[in-house]
Amino acid sequence: MVNSTFETIWRDISPFAVGFDRTFGTLEVLANSRQTNYPPYNIRKVSEDQYTIELAVAGFEEKDIDVELAGENLVIKGNRPKEAENGLLHQGLAARDFTKKFVLSDDMVIKGAALSNGMLYIGIERIIPEDKKPRKIKLSSKSKLLG
Repeated sequence: MVNSTFETIWRDISPFAVGFDRTFGTLEVLANSRQTNYPPYNIRKVSEDQYTIELAVAGFEEKDIDVELAGENLVIKGNRPKEAENGLLHQGLAARDFTKKFVLSDDMVIKGAALSNGMLYIGIERIIPEDKKPRKIKLSSKSKLLG
């Protein structure tokens, strides 16, 4: 169902969208991926160009969490040692291993990550390179343009 929806949308807009095939490919992969809701997370827009991903990781320590950026893929993994469960009579806090994936646009940069009071914060900022910022294109003659 999701696949046919993306195919329909892509078919309708592709004549007008140059270079967006990769974007739609990424969206299709995300829509078809089966990620769990664990751990719960927020995505917060802090300012026009700054965002924070907040994951609730109670019971995890810094050594248990790995944050990696590979291309446009942000992958967060949590692995708790089994000895952390020793002596528990009741475990009400979820503390299972997890992998959470996010796809970032090309202009997003990870500013850092911090663990505080059971929350993992990942700072993200949109950096627009000079060549991508709006600019005026000066008109010239056709012969100068085409040689």
